[in-house]
Formats: sequence, structure tokens, C-alpha cells
Amino acid sequence: MYPIALRFLLTLVGSCWLWTAAGAGYFAYHERARLIYERITELRLAEATTLIAQLQKDEPDNLAAVHLANYVDFFTVYVSEDVQTYRRLKVNRELRLKRLADGDTQSPYLLYSQAEIRLHWALLKFRFEDYLSAFTDINRAHKLLLKNEARFPHFIGNKKDLGILHAAVGTVPDNYRWALELISSLEGTVEQGKREVEMVLRDGAAADFPFMQETQVLYSFLLLHLDGRPKAAWAALEDAQLRPKETPLHAFVLANVAMRTGRNEAAIRWLSAAPRDQRFFPIPFLDYMLGVAKLRRLDPSAKRHLLSFLAATKGRHYIKEAHQKMGWAALLEGRPLEYRRQMRLVTQKGTDAAGGDRNALREATAGKIPQLDLLRARLRYDGGYYQEGLDLLNGLTFSTLTDATNQLEYTYRKGRLLQGLERYDAALAQFNTTIATGAENPAFFACNAALQAGLVEEKRRRYPAAKRYFQRCLAIHPDEYRTGLHQQAKAGLSRLR
Repeated sequence: MYPIALRFLLTLVGSCWLWTAAGAGYFAYHERARLIYERITELRLAEATTLIAQLQKDEPDNLAAVHLANYVDFFTVYVSEDVQTYRRLKVNRELRLKRLADGDTQSPYLLYSQAEIRLHWALLKFRFEDYLSAFTDINRAHKLLLKNEARFPHFIGNKKDLGILHAAVGTVPDNYRWALELISSLEGTVEQGKREVEMVLRDGAAADFPFMQETQVLYSFLLLHLDGRPKAAWAALEDAQLRPKETPLHAFVLANVAMRTGRNEAAIRWLSAAPRDQRFFPIPFLDYMLGVAKLRRLDPSAKRHLLSFLAATKGRHYIKEAHQKMGWAALLEGRPLEYRRQMRLVTQKGTDAAGGDRNALREATAGKIPQLDLLRARLRYDGGYYQEGLDLLNGLTFSTLTDATNQLEYTYRKGRLLQGLERYDAALAQFNTTIATGAENPAFFACNAALQAGLVEEKRRRYPAAKRYFQRCLAIHPDEYRTGLHQQAKAGLSRLR
């Protein structure tokens, strides 16, 4: 665990030097500043804090230190998910914005750094469900970036943040859109945002932009989550020269994309080899990811990693999901009583603010034990073991599935496994059956079947058909995963426009 005294020192040192305003500040992202940034992205946060303090002592007017200190706070809060840490460090936001107000108006980093601080804290506020304040920060950051773009049209940093904002705004879920429309005129499309980020990737090295690797990671996430192109997302990440054996954050990024693109074994290797000694700020979520990855290959050692996550996390998310996964592991071992015990813990622990936790709670309250072959097929698909999963379903007699939801899951899972094997016509037949029979079912199968059918047709450049499927997805309102599925469908329609 990260020492309490060290966290206190981090906050104290950061707060003290923020008050030192000896005059108009400048921005110098020289070798020392870039070393600090590298240490931050390695999650060597204690070392980074010491280096920031020394930089401030030697160069009290170099406001790059203020910008970098905010990165430290961002990762401290985002990784730990500790609400007390969030509340304690949140005061630094205003202090830093005030300090930056004294900066050099001729530097493109003046408004850029202010926008970055607001965007960092917007992400943290979303994490802690402070939605209105988060949207306010996004709105102000957007205006700062537009102003900076007008002043410094050739500054590449504007495109990094504007590109992510423009790509994301068209996919904001309906239940959050009210806030965006209330306080912001932000508009954009996935294609617009993608072009802007690609401009950074093309020109950033020549412009000596310090945040190129971060841009590459963001671009990969944009391709994966907003552009529906997992292979392109993986290719983009391969170019980022990440070092998963040297820093846990790089292991997290690579494993995160690997687990979403059918590279489960690679994810297990990176997560297992990620360094976890005292140099690094701890990421309990790595244990959760490793437990899930091992469960997908039906490995009984998954339980050990899930237990480690539950013992270490200070956050509120993924706790219900972790107990759900522990329950699944028990079922695979033939221990239904332990599954029931874990489901009781699902109802008692954590929160249901996130979709996965909400789904785990729904399973727990329904009191229905998953059908084992369908569960195994689900895990096999999630791990990218498509043929093994399909063999499981082909060995299952459909007529024995007397429950309507199990029958719906059967056609959906079969479609997904066929999709993974790129047998697209057969996959679409299963998806169409799922949509036709399950549109009114509260489970997510029909909604995601429509989304996946749209992605298949988009990949095959059958755009009118893809559009119809995306629209069909938006017309289905399941109890599970609706926000995320609708967001992806909107992203698909945005791409087609």
C-alpha cells in the first residue's frame, strides 16, 4: 500500500510551492521537465513529486511544474479512487489555475495548461459522479482551447485535446446530454476528432511536442471505443513504444486494449510481469484485470487475483463485479453454495454507479444461476478463444434451454463467436434472430446484437445496412449496458455521416 506519510508529503509539498508566485511565469518543458513527466507516466509519483519540488526551487517561475503537478494529482486520484484523497487534492485545482493566470501570455502553453487542468479534473469528477461540475469544466476547457487555437493556430497541443473532445461529444449518452446542452456549445464528430489527433501524430515529433506518447495512447482508445476499429486501435498502440515490464501504467494500457481485442494471453503476460514494488504508485485494478483475464481461460487461479483486488482497493467501482466473477469461478468448480455467498456480497458491497457493477447487482437480485455452458462460452468469447467457445455451443442442445433468456443468450453468444471468427453471414443470421426475439427482453443481448451487426456491415462497407442496425440498437432499451451500447451506436452513426 502507498504509505500514508508519503501521500501527505506529496500534498503538502505540492500545496506549498503553489503559493510561490515570484513574478510572471514562463513555460519550459526542457529535459528536466520531460524527465518528471516520464516519471509520472511510469507512476513513480513520489519521485516525480520530489523532482517537481526541486524544479520549483531552481526555477520558481517555470509554470511547467504547475502543469506537471496536476498530472500527479490526477493519477493519484484516478488510480486510487479514494474519495478522501479526491476531496483533499481537489483544492489544488483552483490554486493552480490562479498560479497559471500569472503566466506568459505569449506562450501557447498558458491557456493549454489551464484547459488540461480542467479536463483532468472533469474526468475525476465523472469518476465521483459530480456530473454538472464536470461538464462545466469541459465547457471552460473547450473555450480555452478555441481561444488558444485562434492565438496560436500552429500549436499542436490544441489538436490533441480538441480532437478527443470533438470525437467524444457526438456519443454523449442521452442521460447526460441535458448537462452538455445546458452549459456548452461543444459540437463535433468522431471523424473530426480523429483527424485532429492524427494531425498531432503526424506533426508532433517535428514540433517537439512533449506529450506524444500520451497522444498515441489516447488515439488508440479513440479508435477502440469511439471509432469501432479494434485492429486499428491495437496497431496504433504497437507504435507507442510502451514498456509494460518497466511500469505498471504501460502494462495497464496494453492489457486493457489486449483484453478488448482478443489477446487475452498477451494481457496475462503483461499483467503478471508488471512491476509492483514501492517505487510505483499501486494499481489494485491490475489484480482485477488479471483475475478476469485468467477467468476467461477458465483458470482457477483467477480467484487469488480477485481477492487481492478486493483487499487492496479503496475505490467504489468494480467491487460488485469482482464478487460476481468470484461467484462464476465457484460455479466453474462445481460450488453453487459459494456462488450464492458471493452473490450476497454483491448486494452488500460497493456501488452500482457503473454499468458492470449494476449488471452484477441485477444478476444477484434475480437469484438465477447462470447456465454453465453459456457462461463458459461467454468467458471464452471475452478472452478471444472463439473456436473453443463455438465448440461448446455446438455441443449444447438448444432444445434443452427451456428458459427464454437462455435461448436468447445462446443465439447472441453464437453470433458473437462467429463474428470473432469472421464468419460474418452466419453471425448476422444469429444476430437477426436475437434482435427479432429479444427486443423486449430486459437483457442486453438484442441491443448489442444490433450494434454488432452494424459494425459487421460497416466493416463490409454496406453502409445503409449498418445505419439501419445502429438505429435499431438505439431503439432497444435494455436494463443492462444501455448507456455504453447506445454510445457506440451513436459513434457508428457519426462515422457514417
